Amino acid sequence: MKKRTIFNALMFLLILFLGYVLYAQIQEPIAFQQTKDKREQAVISQLIQIRKAQEAYRGVTGAFAPSFSALVDTLKTGKFVIVQVFGDPDDPNNKEAVRYDSTYIPAIDSVMKMGIKLDGIGIVPYGNGIEFEIHADTASYQSATVDVVEVGIPYAKFMGEFADPKYKKYDERYDPKKKIKFGDLNKPILTGSWE
Repeated sequence: MKKRTIFNALMFLLILFLGYVLYAQIQEPIAFQQTKDKREQAVISQLIQIRKAQEAYRGVTGAFAPSFSALVDTLKTGKFVIVQVFGDPDDPNNKEAVRYDSTYIPAIDSVMKMGIKLDGIGIVPYGNGIEFEIHADTASYQSATVDVVEVGIPYAKFMGEFADPKYKKYDERYDPKKKIKFGDLNKPILTGSWE
């Protein structure tokens, strides 16, 4: 009788252990996917804000910002130039003089209307305070020199405990070394890697 009780207790413990192992094997891929989706979406949202800010910066300076401090400072203090043309400069029969009128508009007004929050714009969500990698330069593209920008961050920097390549078994496209980014240093595009 005593042996049977011990055997039943051991079987019960074995069943509990196997149940826990099964639960852990089911829970891990679910937790990974939920965490990846949530963090990836937050990073994408921040990159979209940075892309809008870079486009505004280019409207003020004619080039892309090489750093977040330059981006923020220029958008807070810079001005857009609006040039109105009176008359038709391309009309050879134009008898009246062509006149140009320039108006300056503070960039911060447009930035606020677009909903861009400049404070902490370069900080990676879930990245423990690190900033996105930002590069701005010029490149030769189709026989012309163009301004280019690339802003991004590797998945490993914001995926926390799931920054290990072993989680590729749950998503074959997942690579913690791969960057989520927009732009390209070789051609003038602002497309995001998620698009």
